[in-house]
Amino acid sequence: MPLSKNSPIYTVIVATLLCIVCSTLVSSVAVALKETQEKNKALDKKKNILICAGLIEKGADEAIITEAFSKIEQIMIDMSTGEQVDMDPQSYDSRKAVKDPETRVEIPQEYKYSGIRARSKYAVVYLVKEAGNVKLIILPVFGQGLWSTLYGFLALENDTKTVTGFAYYEHGETPGLGGEVDNPKWKKQWIGKEVYNSDWESSIAVVKGNVDPENEMAKHQVDGLAGATITSNGVSNSMKYWLSDHGYGPFLAKIRNKGTR
Repeated sequence: MPLSKNSPIYTVIVATLLCIVCSTLVSSVAVALKETQEKNKALDKKKNILICAGLIEKGADEAIITEAFSKIEQIMIDMSTGEQVDMDPQSYDSRKAVKDPETRVEIPQEYKYSGIRARSKYAVVYLVKEAGNVKLIILPVFGQGLWSTLYGFLALENDTKTVTGFAYYEHGETPGLGGEVDNPKWKKQWIGKEVYNSDWESSIAVVKGNVDPENEMAKHQVDGLAGATITSNGVSNSMKYWLSDHGYGPFLAKIRNKGTR
């Protein structure tokens, strides 16, 4: 006996079939787009690395990005020693690694000022070489802002202290306030600043207000973000951490001592 269209059972059957069809369509689209999404994600990361290092202009197309990035050497390092390790940087995901007990390193109490709870044991760093020698060093960094974790890159000359570029590519800070970390004018201030003092102690800082050019510390300072003190402090503290002996300090020391070619 055929079911009546007014029957509750008929309604349930139709709703169930509709859900199955819709979920199947959504899943199929997600699978079909996954490869494209992964490709775009990888391309965006390369673009941000290159822009940070000043190797391409914003708005460069895929061909330019691919060509420029082919000249960058990616290596894996052990953060605690600064030594290069035999691992594939292409397949390493530091965000997943920091959640894995095997590769997660808790931040010691003396570095808690950074606002960073943990980092991965290993890191991918990017090198631009000339005649076999390191010319630029590009380091992935992250830190805690007011509302979000800020992910970015810091580019240094081979003296390991002079900034050639600094940029965040992902964050959730308030537009017009902490979100000004995206402002090209603010990011440009970093170029030429020195991240270490004469004793190789981390000295770069985002100050409150504007940098006084007459101050002897001016070469280590960047203007604060108006109305975003917590974000500004977060940037300063994260830089202090990443340049410390628990961050990239050991690796940068090896660069200075020509330990990495």
